[in-house]
Amino acid sequence: MQAGAAVPVVVLAAAVLHAVWNALAHAMPHKLAGFTLINLAFVGVSAVWVCFTPLPGSAAWPFIAASTVLQTAYQALLLQAYKLGDFGQMYPAARGVAPMLVAVVSVSVLGQDLSARALTGVLVISAGLVTLALADGLPDRTQLPALMAALGTGVMIASYTVVDGTGVRRSDTVFGYIAWGFLLQGTLFCAGAFALAGRGLRHRLRDAPMRGLTGGLLSLTAYALVVWAQDHGDLASVAALRETSIVIAALLSAVFFHERLGGRRLAASATVVVGIALLQLAHT
Repeated sequence: MQAGAAVPVVVLAAAVLHAVWNALAHAMPHKLAGFTLINLAFVGVSAVWVCFTPLPGSAAWPFIAASTVLQTAYQALLLQAYKLGDFGQMYPAARGVAPMLVAVVSVSVLGQDLSARALTGVLVISAGLVTLALADGLPDRTQLPALMAALGTGVMIASYTVVDGTGVRRSDTVFGYIAWGFLLQGTLFCAGAFALAGRGLRHRLRDAPMRGLTGGLLSLTAYALVVWAQDHGDLASVAALRETSIVIAALLSAVFFHERLGGRRLAASATVVVGIALLQLAHT
């Protein structure tokens, strides 16, 4: 299979892994401890990984630095959204805003071409994801802080997607870019978490260490697959296709968190599938 043809398969695999690690993170009784364990896994794996990958080119380092800050902010906002809201609503709200923002930036700022069919696919997937987020109706005032955190997460997702999609093409090494990015963001997040919570956090890390570390490994693998795909496909299509993780997340929320999966959620999932088909047709 050629690299271009493999992109949709790789991104869909990443989507499954992404939904699972988010479910693991949401299930952690202490969210900060859960995210810290995830980042400790980042540090452990990437510290070894950087020893076996080439050093990214000098042109890539500003992008790696920017991505480190954006990814850390993304995790902080996602943690807050999961503390305040339900998995079945926060996850699609966070992921649904990103594809549209990436499509706008990649075309208007980066000058990438996007065919009419591919753009339609991006729009359909985005519409389906937004519908999933609002399947239970408009949020009331008490839900606004959680929703704002989730929407802020979406802005961070779109931002680091564009930064990484541009930076990896200037790095001369896809895997070196990924390894250093995870090492730096994991270190920054853990340093901030321990500075905020101190000894109490160290005690909380013992609650469910395997769940958190497994989530970290799944997250690292999922994003490594996405960055590889960004190096071989167009940013908007990769960004939209990876958001199909929300369809898997909707099923996980119903099965493991006993959240309602009604007709609106099923219809929205079907809309996402239509968008995927349009994206696939745009690349044939």
